[in-house]
Amino acid sequence: MAALFHLRVLAAERTFFDGECESLTVPASDGELGILAHHSNLVAAVVPGALRARLPDGRFAEAAVSGGLLKVEDGDVLLLVDSVERPEEIDAERARRAEARAREALLQKRSTQEYRGAQAHLARALNRLKLSGGSQGR
Repeated sequence: MAALFHLRVLAAERTFFDGECESLTVPASDGELGILAHHSNLVAAVVPGALRARLPDGRFAEAAVSGGLLKVEDGDVLLLVDSVERPEEIDAERARRAEARAREALLQKRSTQEYRGAQAHLARALNRLKLSGGSQGR
């Protein structure tokens, strides 16, 4: 049996997961970050992407996460994100509309801050579509 660690995934509106975990993969600013039991202490920025956690029973839990923060301290892992959604919770049509709005906003010549905001919205929409399986044909 693989070594376990305690994982808590908290979003602004809910506790997504609170329990034991074998491994965790999260999207970080410089690529995917993998966490196993006994990982050294760490604080890292999380970017929109797919979270993947291997549970003690061998199942994998996947979710689309927004930006946030990951903290590993004394064998416990805490992931704080603005939003987290399981693939079956994602409304693909809504995500497509959000993608279209974000792409339109990118075409508008606005401030740097507005441009970066539009880029973040686009990244989140594309991630949600990818994880939900709603991006076929694109």
